[in-house]
Amino acid sequence: MQDKKFKSGFVAIVGRPNVGKSTLMNNLIGKKIAIMSDKPQTTRNKITGVFTRPELQIVFIDTPGIHKPKTKLGEVMVGLTARSLKEVDLILYLVDSTAKIGKGDALINETLSNSKLPIIIALNKIDSLEKQQILEKHLEWQATGVSDTIIPISALENINLEKVIEVIGGHLEEGPQYYPDDMITDQPENMVVAEIIREKVLHLTRDEIPHSTAVVLDAMEERQNNMMYLDAIIYIERDSQKGIIIGKGGSMLKNIGQTAREEIEGLLNTRVYLDIRVKVKKNWRKEASHLKNMGYDTRFLKD
Repeated sequence: MQDKKFKSGFVAIVGRPNVGKSTLMNNLIGKKIAIMSDKPQTTRNKITGVFTRPELQIVFIDTPGIHKPKTKLGEVMVGLTARSLKEVDLILYLVDSTAKIGKGDALINETLSNSKLPIIIALNKIDSLEKQQILEKHLEWQATGVSDTIIPISALENINLEKVIEVIGGHLEEGPQYYPDDMITDQPENMVVAEIIREKVLHLTRDEIPHSTAVVLDAMEERQNNMMYLDAIIYIERDSQKGIIIGKGGSMLKNIGQTAREEIEGLLNTRVYLDIRVKVKKNWRKEASHLKNMGYDTRFLKD
C-alpha cells in the first residue's frame, strides 16, 4: 500500500467582527494563540496558527476582519486582511447562524465574490439553534451564492471542527511541511504576551475602553532565580480612561496584572514579574507615526 502524500496549504479565516474567528482558530489548533473577547475587532494583527498531522499541515491565518475603517488603525486591519486573501490557498468564511445576514456580511460577500479561491462557509453557533433553524440558515447562506460548501459548527463547543479539517484537507494540494511538528504559531513571544495583557483589559474594563487600548511590551528579560521580567505599557487615548484602567486604589490595574501574569507564567513555563504602566497617547489610532511606533504594519495606510 502506497503512503499518503503530504498535503499543506494556507487558509484565511474571515468574517464579521465578533463572529468567533479567534475562538475557532484556537480550538482548531488545540491551544490558545489568539485573544478572545466579546468586544468587536479584538484581533488587530494577522495571527498565524499551525495545525499539523502526519499527512497534513494547515496554516490558519486569523484576519482582523473586513469592515469599513474609521481610523488609521482600521485601515491597517483591513489592509492586513486584504493581503492575507492574496497569500492563501483557501478561505474559511465564518458566519453567525444566530444573526441575520446584514450589511457587514454583504460587504464581505462582495469582497469574496472577486476571489477565485475555494471558499468554505462555517455556520457558527449552531449549539444555540434547533435542527430546523440550522437548515433554514444553511439554505439562506446557500442562496447568497458565496459558496456551496457550508458546514454547521460551534467553535466554542467544538462541534464539527473535525469536519472542517477534513473538508479543508480535501481541497489542499500536495506540498511541503512549512513548520516543525511542535510549532503552533509564528507569533513572537513578546507579541503573544502583549496580547494576553490586552485581553485582560478587554475582559475587565468597561465598553468605552477596548478600542482605545494598545499594549506594548517595553522589556522582556530573564533575571536571576529564573524570573522573567516584563515591562508593559497600556496606552489609552484619554485622561479619563486612565482612571478606569488603574481603578480605585490601583485595584483594576492589580487585577489586570494578576490575571495576565498567571496566564503568561503558564505560557512561558517560568515565574514572571510583570510591571505595567498606563500612559495616555491621544488619538493614537488616527496617527500613522503612533501606530508604527507601537509595532503595527503601516504599509497599508493611505496618504
